[in-house]
Amino acid sequence: VVEARTHGRYLVRPPDGPEPWPVLAGFHGYAETAEVHMDALARIPGADSWLLVSVQALHRFYTREQRIVGSWMTRQDRELAIADNVDYVSRVLASVRSEFATRAPLVVAGFSQGGAMAYRGAATLGAAATIVLGADVPPDVTASPHRLTRVLIGRGTLDEWYTAQKHAEDLAALASSGVRVESCVFDGGHDWSEPFYAAAGRVLAELASR
Repeated sequence: VVEARTHGRYLVRPPDGPEPWPVLAGFHGYAETAEVHMDALARIPGADSWLLVSVQALHRFYTREQRIVGSWMTRQDRELAIADNVDYVSRVLASVRSEFATRAPLVVAGFSQGGAMAYRGAATLGAAATIVLGADVPPDVTASPHRLTRVLIGRGTLDEWYTAQKHAEDLAALASSGVRVESCVFDGGHDWSEPFYAAAGRVLAELASR
């Protein structure tokens, strides 16, 4: 393999309130875009008082309908891809903080494939909370779960990708490591839902009040 330089894109939505702002950074699912995930972040109750950052995966491709979407990584050269993505996310947050007046707390969110990036981002950047929907804890984070502080995990009862067994295993593993972990199980599939939006909103509200 050889190292190559590439460019990533991200979206920022500043709130209307006075600076400095807390930061909610999110990572989209497979075959989605930063725009799609930004819309999801904005629907979380209370998110309008946070600086929203939606990061798009580096690996872009066309769907059969010729839409441009992204994927975070594959199994090939996995460790290198993880390192590239973690460095990329760190650079995005550094760029955001250089352009906007931000403050603690930092919360990261991820859906599906982007959930792994949320866990890795939280562990690397020292996030106050991690909000994940339909995604398991990646093994590289499971090995050092103490780097996480608070995690909300959402799962739809009809989700065939993130199974009930895996959900239970993740909850147990994080809790046994001292992580404050919360669960939101709702009627639905592998997608955002109103109960999960509400649960995520409660996390933001609690952190914003500190």
